[in-house]
Amino acid sequence: MERKRLNRLKVVLAEKGVTNKRLAELVGKDPAMVSKWVTNTAQPNVEMLMLIAKVLNVSVDELLRTDEEFSPRLKTIQTDL
Repeated sequence: MERKRLNRLKVVLAEKGVTNKRLAELVGKDPAMVSKWVTNTAQPNVEMLMLIAKVLNVSVDELLRTDEEFSPRLKTIQTDL
């Protein structure tokens, strides 16, 4: 499951046309660290996730969730309403 979450960061970066190096510059980290986040060998802390979301103009939820995780919950909530 963690790989899917990290792949989400990779997808968002691609959608936004942002390279690992550029994200590293924007958040003040080494490009090697960003690469580790994208390849799931390390994970950013909560504060860094918030900063990443802000500079990429997405929600933290969008960085963390997968559609497979979100869809069943949304369907359950909609049914309960």
